[in-house]
Amino acid sequence: MQNFVTRYLNDESGATAIEYGLIAALISVGIITAATSLGDNIKAKFELIASEVGDAGTTP
Repeated sequence: MQNFVTRYLNDESGATAIEYGLIAALISVGIITAATSLGDNIKAKFELIASEVGDAGTTP
């Protein structure tokens, strides 16, 4: 029984899994942030283009 407890206390495989989970979560947050920022920039560009095209259609 003492050997089992010693082995359990020295086992670090669970800590490694938690570290990989945290790294994956950080990468996910970075991707979401970048995608949101990129989406906002693209939306602004398309709105500018739509505005310019709309203005061009109304001028004689």
